[in-house]
Amino acid sequence: MFIDELEIGQIGRLIQFAMAPSFLLVATGSILQLFAGRLARVIDRERVQLAEFSRTEGEDHVRVVRELRILDRRASIVNKAILMATLSASTVSLLIAAMFVLSLTGYKFGQVVAGGFILAMVFLIAGLGLFIAEIRLATRNIRIEERLLVLTDD
Repeated sequence: MFIDELEIGQIGRLIQFAMAPSFLLVATGSILQLFAGRLARVIDRERVQLAEFSRTEGEDHVRVVRELRILDRRASIVNKAILMATLSASTVSLLIAAMFVLSLTGYKFGQVVAGGFILAMVFLIAGLGLFIAEIRLATRNIRIEERLLVLTDD
């Protein structure tokens, strides 16, 4: 099936095949937006702690340094999650393009599509796994002062 031999029905079927990966691409874009928002929050908190760094001494300074280390680790994890999700989206985009090119040139593309889809899922799963790791790191290191947890009767 070459480009001059394509019928409207064949093009329509090809577009239908490309729709499922397109939905995956949209979903991955939404996940990337979530990851970017998470990274922005970590960076905002880092800026607050960096401002505190030079104004603190003693135990307060140690607390700031500990939190900066945790924030740096969290930012690194979220960056890796963003990389994995971006690789997933790029793979899906290449998969859609390959479906059209291979179909137009007459090549069988079942194995290419399956391999690309598996690779995209591996990247996405890795990104989501890293996201879970970042959330666990963040929640494990929340420190609320004991005096704030005590109810006082007036």
